[in-house]
Amino acid sequence: MIKEITSKKDWNAILDQVDTYDFYHTFDYHHISKEVNTEIPVLVTYTCKDVLIAIPFLLRSIEKTAYFDLTSIYGYAGPLSKNLSINFDNFNFINELQAYFKSKNIVSVFSRLHPYFQEQKIILNGFGNIVSLGRVVNIDVTLPLEESRRIYQRSLKTQVNKLRRQCNVFTAKTKEDVLEFVDIYLESMKRLNASSNYFFDSEYFLSFFEQTDFKTEILLVKELENQKIIAGSMFVKTNGIVQFHLSGARTDYLHFRPSKLILDEMRVNATNQGFKYYNLGGGLGGKEDSLFKFKSSFSKDFRDFQIWRYVVNKKAYDELSEKNSSLNNGDYFPSYRAK
Repeated sequence: MIKEITSKKDWNAILDQVDTYDFYHTFDYHHISKEVNTEIPVLVTYTCKDVLIAIPFLLRSIEKTAYFDLTSIYGYAGPLSKNLSINFDNFNFINELQAYFKSKNIVSVFSRLHPYFQEQKIILNGFGNIVSLGRVVNIDVTLPLEESRRIYQRSLKTQVNKLRRQCNVFTAKTKEDVLEFVDIYLESMKRLNASSNYFFDSEYFLSFFEQTDFKTEILLVKELENQKIIAGSMFVKTNGIVQFHLSGARTDYLHFRPSKLILDEMRVNATNQGFKYYNLGGGLGGKEDSLFKFKSSFSKDFRDFQIWRYVVNKKAYDELSEKNSSLNNGDYFPSYRAK
């Protein structure tokens, strides 16, 4: 049986039942992340006997048509489950979900999968296409501190030691602290000429501290000589997982490489607090670029980052894509939304 859930009470009731979830799956994060007036957060659930599967999406209308599509929030989502065996037969699940998609006039479905939830591949096996985009970096915070630090590249250990003499790391406690981080983050995005998707307003950041579904921490770095806050990073903690969410540094202090100190500090905190995973993410767009190389200096524990694509209505998909063919580079999904 398929159900579509949109209320926080019912959404959270499902999360309470599944084996595990990350903050990317929560009602609050979907409402923080959605485009106002154009996207509706929905949690699609499937139940059969004692098996439960739940997949969060953002529902979007396709302009000037009677069609819709389902897409993913920024981050790692994909299906969640309860009582799923390794031999799970997803035949009925696929049939019922296809029927639901067709009843809602859905043309295509897209989701970014979670690198640490391996059961997602069992659930989606043979259903649409799972595409590998790259790898993400995990720091094994179940190891003793000395052992996880031993994995660092030699130059990284030296730089972190130097930074601890030059700077102090502290946790943002006030609204002013959060707004300082916002200013640092936006300065970094402008310097990097980032796409508009990475420019969030102050309310986006403040909303993380107002919700109740997960715990958000911002670590800030203060340079001791001038007592100036020079960098910051936002982390989100849920069910034994620490996610490195957003980060930035002042342009005038880039030579300090303060983000190295922040990531090391969270490694210490996560280990002491008994977390299981500490995900640094990967490179831009999943590529193994300079950003990935930087993150991999902390650990060589890599996990695959994959996405799920499914075309429900091929005829409608092709017709919509043909109208947008001049903009599509051949890889964007869905192609009719290429810009």
